[in-house]
Amino acid sequence: MKGNPEIKILGFENPYEEANIVVFGAPFDGTVSFRPGSRFGPAAIRNESYGIETYSPYQNADLTEIRGHDAGDLPLPFGDTKAALRIIKNFTGEILADRKIPIMLGGEHLVTLPAAEAAAEEYPDLCIIHLDAHTDLREDYLGVALSHATVIRQVWKLVGDKRIWQFGIRSGEKFEFEWARDHTSLTPFGLEGIEKALEAIGNRPVYLTIDMDVLDPSVFPGTGTPEHGGVSFKELLAFLIKLQGTRIIGADLVELAPHYDASGISTAAACKLLRELALVIARL
Repeated sequence: MKGNPEIKILGFENPYEEANIVVFGAPFDGTVSFRPGSRFGPAAIRNESYGIETYSPYQNADLTEIRGHDAGDLPLPFGDTKAALRIIKNFTGEILADRKIPIMLGGEHLVTLPAAEAAAEEYPDLCIIHLDAHTDLREDYLGVALSHATVIRQVWKLVGDKRIWQFGIRSGEKFEFEWARDHTSLTPFGLEGIEKALEAIGNRPVYLTIDMDVLDPSVFPGTGTPEHGGVSFKELLAFLIKLQGTRIIGADLVELAPHYDASGISTAAACKLLRELALVIARL
């Protein structure tokens, strides 16, 4: 499954067979509850990646020093949620079976569910680190169980209690916060406490999911459900760098909806986050 063979994300230009990290797009936003458009996120990141350098002065590392492959965007059927999720799960499973690390670009946050399913099948002791403005812990949204508003509740069904660490949460129903007290480890508003989480996780495998609306809308306005009171880009970057040495076996960056930000700064932030995330993973 490949996207445009002529355009590769900057720094992810190695052949699949030689790569340790495989980036792919999941352009799906079929269950969004407010503003659609995140299906255009992966293509925007691919096109705008040429506006940044491969070198990270934050980590003194360069994408040219790692082996990364851009597999393009998956051909997901619009209007058939279950079929789209099945395609994502199968492709993620192929990458994991080849002992490579997938980084998925969304798309809405529901695309995390099939990737986590594939990861949990490969790694039964899987842990989840979740960054987001929203709890995403509803059992259903308007009677629908498969929704970007329910994705972490669905992931919890895969991994069980106290194996999900949530950060930056500042929006959700009261019952979601109450439910989280017994079932997840939720840090509201900010990104503090990652050191304690990593101590609890130890050497267990981690799937990292970053809903980029964890960033404040002043930093990242190009998203479907903006929530004020978010973290800064530097705070998020510092959080990522603290993950160096963590056994990350897969990750995603989701919920960029580029058309809501005519300035392009949201897409630029997503490109930079992808660079830093890949370098963190590559330096495990």
